[in-house]
Amino acid sequence: MPELSRSLQPRHVTMISIGGIIGAGLFVGSSASIVATGPAIVVSYLITGTLVLLVMRMLGEMALTLPAVRSFSEFARAGLGPWAGFVAGWLYWYFWIIVVPVEAIAGANILHGWLGLPPWLLGLMLMGIMTGVNLMSARSYGEFEFWFASIKVAAIVVFIALAAAYACGFTSPSGPTFGNLTAYGGFMPKGFLSVLAGAVTVYFSLTGAEITTIAAAESQEPARAVARMSSSVIVRILTFYVGSVLLIVTVVPWVQVHAGESPFTLALSTMQFNWASRALDAIILTAVLSCLNSAFYVCSRVLFVLAEHGDAPQWLVQLNARRVPTRSVWMGSLAGVLGILAAITSSQVVFAFLVNASGALMVFVYMIIAVAHFRLRREREARGAPAPALSMWLFPWTSYAAIAGMAAVLIAMAFTPGELASELRWSVVALAVAVVAFLIVDARRRARVVAPAPAGPGVDPS
Repeated sequence: MPELSRSLQPRHVTMISIGGIIGAGLFVGSSASIVATGPAIVVSYLITGTLVLLVMRMLGEMALTLPAVRSFSEFARAGLGPWAGFVAGWLYWYFWIIVVPVEAIAGANILHGWLGLPPWLLGLMLMGIMTGVNLMSARSYGEFEFWFASIKVAAIVVFIALAAAYACGFTSPSGPTFGNLTAYGGFMPKGFLSVLAGAVTVYFSLTGAEITTIAAAESQEPARAVARMSSSVIVRILTFYVGSVLLIVTVVPWVQVHAGESPFTLALSTMQFNWASRALDAIILTAVLSCLNSAFYVCSRVLFVLAEHGDAPQWLVQLNARRVPTRSVWMGSLAGVLGILAAITSSQVVFAFLVNASGALMVFVYMIIAVAHFRLRREREARGAPAPALSMWLFPWTSYAAIAGMAAVLIAMAFTPGELASELRWSVVALAVAVVAFLIVDARRRARVVAPAPAGPGVDPS
């Protein structure tokens, strides 16, 4: 069986794990969450960040106890059997294959505002560039992602420094601005239920850290890379999400934030940085291209692993001279091109459908991973095997809490009228399709195994 390369260096894997949780959802999407919840959106991010942190810790433990497992979705197979690997793998691939056209369309719209060229043409150009990057080598992807993520991290660090100085009164003409946290209806102006609803909407912004488990398979020390990521993700969530959003609602009255507009731009403009809008556009474009680049990479590697286990067509296993699964890369490219072409006639409809179609998929996948970890941990304890260097905190109570928290996210989606309920319905359909597909594939496998060999010439089959 062909093997992927191991050309990613530790700096690549580190920046891939950081870049995975910093996207346009933070720079722009956080505005809708602030409008819906108020300053207490910080609590929503803390709740959701804790759920993601617990899942990442589970991944870290499983990576050390199962060093041979080299893909995120394959931990589900190891813990729950072939059905879980099939379902989690295909749902995970489906989630990221939808991200490809979504990010391409978003990037094309930003470039359209700068260059004036048709968005569909710019979208196809972006697809061509990213296809070329991912066909080159894993190292090419890692190098691009390293610089994309570096720009995003640098931008947020600079923003935090400027906003902290303003909030503390060092650069503000009116002194400290912490009063904005309670001056407009209180810290929780729309009640605690809005905080829980906010946790549902921000959940999807925080997914992506698990990309490290895909990229780590092409590094020299996969298990160590995943364990290191799971330990440091808490610092990244607290700094990049909770820290930056807290400073936004401290610097700017939350009632001035408008959904769909970058709250980072608004905060910088409030601090009299008039270049903010153009600079943020460039940074948001970087974030979009980073997500597009990662989506290409993840789709191709997940499809390769599914093919390795017989869950996808075997012709997808083929690698080129640089050990890149080229046919899987082209599948992602085709999905992106189709999405862009469909968006020519009805861009808003296509964009809304693509976003809704991804809905709760990551909640389903994370729950499968959490249950797989629980079972693997119990089996290891029953064997009396020693605990790994990195273990889940307060097991099993934290595992129960993580699974219950994700179930609460799904329940909240079901009872929230509008887009969230629609997203959940589409995601349930996708889950049902994946389960039915496994049953069909598994039945065919069993039929091939039990089918008698054809009788030779002149041999009585009885």
